[in-house]
Amino acid sequence: MCPTCRAIRTESCNAAPLARYGRPTLSVKLDILSDPICPWCYIGKTQLDRALAQRPAHPFVIEWHPFQLNPDMPREGMGRRDYLVGKFGEDGADRAYGQIAEHARSLGIEADFDAITRTPNTLDAHRLIHWAGLENCQGPVIDGLFAANFREGRDIGQHDVLADIADSAGMDAALVTRLLQSDADVQAIRDRDAHSRQMGVNSVPTFIVANKHAVPGAQPVELWLKVIDEIAQQIAADDTADDTADDTAEAAGTAAPRGPGDTTPE
Repeated sequence: MCPTCRAIRTESCNAAPLARYGRPTLSVKLDILSDPICPWCYIGKTQLDRALAQRPAHPFVIEWHPFQLNPDMPREGMGRRDYLVGKFGEDGADRAYGQIAEHARSLGIEADFDAITRTPNTLDAHRLIHWAGLENCQGPVIDGLFAANFREGRDIGQHDVLADIADSAGMDAALVTRLLQSDADVQAIRDRDAHSRQMGVNSVPTFIVANKHAVPGAQPVELWLKVIDEIAQQIAADDTADDTADDTAEAAGTAAPRGPGDTTPE
């Protein structure tokens, strides 16, 4: 994580606090390593969103992190067919993406893989995601990148496409364009990607819950619902334990003394 992100600890726009009895409780960090041209990342994000929609009081504070599937891709990208054949072979390319397309259809996820004509270098897309984090709007930018690539067949390596996505997310498109034309945060993104690999991440999506538990792959809605419910139960149990401890301390006359401004009657 770069120093700026570490200091700000930004949460994405689709994060929400968990509350109990009207008071805020502990949030849980969910770090997501992803690449916006990764179909499994798109599927995994859609599944996570569906779970979050069913649990609007989820505890997750979400932050997206860079991981390039093709860090050696030319900056201008390359033709989609050439890329697939080079990676999977003539028969393997059709077979691999045919299976992904079928899986997406079975889940009711909209995707038009035939509309994708180029495979971009995603370094600039990751820079945009980073800047979106600083403005607390990673969620809409991620959604825009996935939609542009997988549903609209747009080249998300192009600066005008990235600026349009930024504008739709409420960012300053002119500023984003100027930043994209510079080297701002290029090395920071590469360093964060390299750090993830050094820590053992070798595929995406990878979800890291509470800085402890790595959940690799595009997980089903049911798994995320179970994770959210278990976290909520644990938080509720901790709150109950704290309340019991406070009640016991007060009954024993050892409750913390009131401050000078507390005029609540006995």
